[in-house]
Amino acid sequence: MRLLQGCARIWAIAGGSAMSPSSHRRSLVVLLAFTLLSLGTGAAGAAEDAVVIPPPAVDEAAGSGTETAIFAGGCFWGVQGVFQHVKGVESAVSGYAGGDAKTAQYETVSTGSTGHAEAVQVKFDPKQITYGKLLQIFFSVAHNPTQLNFQGPDRGTQYRSALFVADPEQRKVAENYISQLDKAHVFPQPIVTKVSETTGFYPAEAYHQDFLTLNPTYPYIVYNDLPKIENLKSLFPADYRGKPVLVMKVKG
Repeated sequence: MRLLQGCARIWAIAGGSAMSPSSHRRSLVVLLAFTLLSLGTGAAGAAEDAVVIPPPAVDEAAGSGTETAIFAGGCFWGVQGVFQHVKGVESAVSGYAGGDAKTAQYETVSTGSTGHAEAVQVKFDPKQITYGKLLQIFFSVAHNPTQLNFQGPDRGTQYRSALFVADPEQRKVAENYISQLDKAHVFPQPIVTKVSETTGFYPAEAYHQDFLTLNPTYPYIVYNDLPKIENLKSLFPADYRGKPVLVMKVKG
């Protein structure tokens, strides 16, 4: 039997919707599917531990207006959830980056053949938080940057670790920081995060947005993503915001 992979696959096979709570029976199906998925991918400990890392030695100067950055680090539910709890972030939208507009749909991206990565577009106020600080949070608590084409139970190039930079300054900060962390041997393995130009970002389907906030008892979220929020709160207390900035409020 071919196990379904991807953070939303187990939601889909249970017939769930992010906007409507499941019945008790459906919840059991979801939990069973999640357990099978974890066992099938060898993810006995899918929830990643946070890593205490130094801030970047090279960072952007405080700017004005709003800046945009795109981060890819596994299932976008958790990455979005982390950045939605960061002070200075004005919006964090789940979506797809690295491929063409015509293939930017979840079912197509899930084949792993589109070039897309599940990604999160973050708009932030550089007067309140720098790109370098966002990178520190990304590498420390949002995902494991040493895992090649997977995160926890999720497998495929769509779950790769990647940074899609908006300009040469972001590229400089990102590449210098990766080099800094590797030289310091902060992680037991080399960082595999790829830095690329932003060629387009395509928001994901509505049911993926604000998923962590809307579904805090969903087994995947409980096991994989809520620990990331706790790690953010613990390791970056000055940058943590208790009330997340949500996509539905940004749109409304």
